[in-house]
Amino acid sequence: MPEPESPREDALGHGGRRGFLKTSALALAGVGAVVTVPWPVAEAARAGRPKRGRLLARNDVILFQGDSITDAGRSRAEAATANARGALGSGYAWLAGAALLVDRPGEGFQVYNRGISGNKVFQLADRWGVDCLDLKPKLLSILIGVNDFWHTLDGKYHGTVEIYERDYRTLLERTRQALPQIRLVICEPFVLRCGAVNEHWFPSFDQYRAAAKRVAKAYADAFVPFQAMFEEAVRLAPPEEWAKDGVHPTGAGASLMAHFWLEAVGELAG
Repeated sequence: MPEPESPREDALGHGGRRGFLKTSALALAGVGAVVTVPWPVAEAARAGRPKRGRLLARNDVILFQGDSITDAGRSRAEAATANARGALGSGYAWLAGAALLVDRPGEGFQVYNRGISGNKVFQLADRWGVDCLDLKPKLLSILIGVNDFWHTLDGKYHGTVEIYERDYRTLLERTRQALPQIRLVICEPFVLRCGAVNEHWFPSFDQYRAAAKRVAKAYADAFVPFQAMFEEAVRLAPPEEWAKDGVHPTGAGASLMAHFWLEAVGELAG
């Protein structure tokens, strides 16, 4: 019997590392494949896996918000059209949203993506009326934070983790006041140790992750621990497989994110 290529392949089983990456890649080729992504990551990181929620309801308006990771090249020209392929970009928001639309075609979901590359929390706030509140989402998912730290490294932004947390809480207070029945999903900002990410990121960036978790505990219906997911994923394949520059996910990385997000959101709420 041939030996596995590496401990990573052996740990995966059922096709090993190559099979895992192949399945992730299939998610980009056909939206129906998104939910078939296997979950060896969670087997070794059960504590970090989100509990399956019940946050979806029929006819929900679902809004993804954030920075370039959410933006993922979405079309501004199609932004006002729910469920438009171009408007959802090519990242985790597209994969997660498309999976919902394919798997539950009769539920009447309206999915939007309003992520903008480079955004920090205060920039979300500046456009929140048009890009969130006016859409009246029932389910709002936010991934924000990497730029709030990253942009301090070049000296062009002088924010702090205290400003990040304060602004985030203020934004969510505003959101809950305007839309008291909204269901909130807060996603953990993450990085992988490759590309642009070096020792200068730590331990400071971890403080932003901790702040996002505190915000989620105070305001959110679900917290999606993407960092825990990627920390387990790099045991199975090098970090460049998931995010070549350490920040922006590859197709495989986006596929994992979509699957993890869907796990957190879960089944319909009646």
